[in-house]
Amino acid sequence: MGVANDFKPYIAADRKVKEFTFRATLLGLLFGLFFAVANGYLALKIGTTISASIPAAIMSMALMKILFKNATILENNLVQTIATIGEGLAGGIIFTIPALIILGEAPSIGRIFLLSSLGGILGILFMIPMRRFLIVEEHKVLPYPEGTACATILKAGQGENRGSALMAFWGVLIASLYKICSNVLFLWKEGYTWTAEFFRKTEFSIDGTPALLGVGYIIGPKISSYMMAGGILAWWVIIPLIKVFGLGAVEIYPSTTPIAQMSSEEIWSSYVRYIGVGSMSVGGLLSLGKIVPLIHKTVKVSIKELLGGFKTGAHVARTNQDISLSWLVLGSMAIILTLWLFPSLPINFLTIVLLVVLSFFFTAVTSITVGLVGSTSSPVSGMTLMTLLITCLIFACLGWTERIYLVSALTMGCVACCAICIAGTTAQDLKTGFLLGATPRSQQIAEILGAFIPALALGYVVYILNSAYQIGSHLMPAPQATMLSMIAEGVIGGNLPYTLVGIGIVIGILMAILQIPILAFAIGVYLPLSLSTATMLGALVRLYVNRKSPVEGDQEKGILFAAGFVGGDACIGILIALLTVLGIVPSDAPGILPDWVSLFAFIVLACSLAHFILKKGKRSSSKSSSG
Repeated sequence: MGVANDFKPYIAADRKVKEFTFRATLLGLLFGLFFAVANGYLALKIGTTISASIPAAIMSMALMKILFKNATILENNLVQTIATIGEGLAGGIIFTIPALIILGEAPSIGRIFLLSSLGGILGILFMIPMRRFLIVEEHKVLPYPEGTACATILKAGQGENRGSALMAFWGVLIASLYKICSNVLFLWKEGYTWTAEFFRKTEFSIDGTPALLGVGYIIGPKISSYMMAGGILAWWVIIPLIKVFGLGAVEIYPSTTPIAQMSSEEIWSSYVRYIGVGSMSVGGLLSLGKIVPLIHKTVKVSIKELLGGFKTGAHVARTNQDISLSWLVLGSMAIILTLWLFPSLPINFLTIVLLVVLSFFFTAVTSITVGLVGSTSSPVSGMTLMTLLITCLIFACLGWTERIYLVSALTMGCVACCAICIAGTTAQDLKTGFLLGATPRSQQIAEILGAFIPALALGYVVYILNSAYQIGSHLMPAPQATMLSMIAEGVIGGNLPYTLVGIGIVIGILMAILQIPILAFAIGVYLPLSLSTATMLGALVRLYVNRKSPVEGDQEKGILFAAGFVGGDACIGILIALLTVLGIVPSDAPGILPDWVSLFAFIVLACSLAHFILKKGKRSSSKSSSG
């Protein structure tokens, strides 16, 4: 415990500061709902989520200062802690539940709530015995980028002005107006596609949504460029090659249509996505290989902590107080028994054993990975894929190839994915709390409370978007869920196109040799090109803004504005989907203006994003210099 003794948090352990208050909890729950809906929509659209901690922290500081003059830094930390649970659950649900819908086994909203809330709480509980080792003992080894950045912002925000949250508000407003113009009034189409007739009808497409622009800005030019490179390889190299060397009128598995009659999108859907899956598998495995020693030590220390869970010790400092390990054991047992014995859940005893073992293992892996590379670069979907793949292989070896076992594996995958996603966000939150001097137990209890509302809301989000746009379609591709359904059905049914997956594995190995981030590149191969190009435009805006205004405060405001784009697009998108289900607004219609206006309007939106951030940045710089 040397690091624990040497390190001095921002708020000393012997100080009593307001932390777990009603106002902080309520604001955190509201933010959690907002970021759950935003990330749920985003994950179905592009297959990724954005971190909620920093935007939630800044918005909390601004609102708490406006509404309550005496708000404390630990209250603001509690707000962002609860808000991130919405983000984590969005990933857990959207990466898995739509897979069941695609396979025709749509779970009820009540079942989605049960699986996701229990899975989320399981992830929080599993993180309790790991906290002292990963957060405290390995403080200097695992930086936890988002957690450290969030703590820095909260400390700096003690004397900040109240205008920061306005950036997110303007982002929400502009994104909402843009979305209404394209998806309600249909002044222009949301997407733009250009076909190169001379190049085997290869397509250039861009999905002009504010959310993708915001995502590109947030993840930055480096990751976006790798995604774009993967998209270029898939759509401008592999697909034209398949068209050139396709066997005329012959059908090639897994498609049932001759290649000569297939569009670029159909070729991508039938063949290229499996290549992307193979590459993503390599990325996930190599990520595991790099941290095997730390995983071994983490699991060993955690089990040792668990075995001493019912022992009582001497007085523990406030900043080192966790939920009792006794409650961890009892809570985990209650969740496991509920999942096993709950009527109509297709989970047998072996599935429960696999759930516990794999969830605990990959919770440790996720917590270490986000500590090294951050939440944005963490291969959570890859770990979920590995969990599902191991389960399906065991089922196949046992001869369990009936459809009920396919549903069982995906149901277990939902619980495991929620646990894995929540573990990553919880680890970042606990790191922030460690740096600030928060009470871990208060954070852990707040996170458990924060799991219920997003778990319920996201079930409705999934059903509304599926009714309006059909999950798995081009409008709502749900990339991770589609991939999981393909893999589970292919392994258990014995009809996975292993040659295509093998090609993806070779590409992944090649990327590793070239020292290119495999997961970002593989996601580009797997996603529709229109998503990668739109994300890249947002990244170019970030690159331009960074060069024009390298001031750290302006960078934070840019992130807030971009987060507002994501949130505004998502929330108004859910509302439009509901109006579509009710028959008030059509799901699709031709644009009133010519097609090129779609591309022009999106470029104007990108330019306005840069202009607004830089204009606000100059104002804030002039204010600070005059002060």
